[in-house]
Amino acid sequence: MTIPSAPAADPTAGYSVVIPCYNERDNIIELADEVRAACGSDDFEIVVVDDCSTDDTLARLQAAQPRFEGRLRVVRHGVNSGQSAGVCTGVDFARGRWIVTLDGDGQNDPADIPRLLAVLRQAPPAGPPLIVCGYRRQRRDTLVRRLSSRVANAVRSAALQDATPDTGCGLKALERELFMRLPRFNHMHRFLPALVQRAGGKSVSVEVHHRPRLHGQSKYGIGNRLWVGIVDLFGVMWLIRRRFKPSRNEEV
Repeated sequence: MTIPSAPAADPTAGYSVVIPCYNERDNIIELADEVRAACGSDDFEIVVVDDCSTDDTLARLQAAQPRFEGRLRVVRHGVNSGQSAGVCTGVDFARGRWIVTLDGDGQNDPADIPRLLAVLRQAPPAGPPLIVCGYRRQRRDTLVRRLSSRVANAVRSAALQDATPDTGCGLKALERELFMRLPRFNHMHRFLPALVQRAGGKSVSVEVHHRPRLHGQSKYGIGNRLWVGIVDLFGVMWLIRRRFKPSRNEEV
């Protein structure tokens, strides 16, 4: 399926909740309902990016759209491209000034969205750009996922000094304009705090709830989480070392 051109964001709009998903037929509609309940009467939209699912995730999303009265938008990848590509596509299509991301498996609690946005909005206008990251202090995962994440977070934090204890948490909030200035690459969603820091911003972590997966299967394990993440780390270190700090220029 051909993806149409992404619309320009409306800087006066509220926020867009971006949810990349792949084969989450039994999770995604309930999750969208929870997002709507958590956001209440806010000016928001939900942008779900279906990463070329092989089940009926897309059909269920399309069937649910009418009852969301325009708040649920669905974008489908033409080929399976991964979680980072899903996040990027969702941000490209988002219309809100602010972006909130969360995973499509239902383990992130949408009730935490207002807390992240409150921290983001209270940041001083003259201060550095901010990314607010969820911190899953109490993980509801398998032992393998907890251990691989703990090792990857420790190595990453020591190497990048990104002041973030849990970059793997899907719950994050930042301005769309800031995200659009970040370099894009596969697995970049795990390094967003470091990339924001590279762009002159800073990261703040907020403790959030974490829930067990009730349906479907995890797409990650040691092979595509721990070892791949360590390899990606060297690429991010390379990007950081080669950043430049432009002087204060002005038109004369």
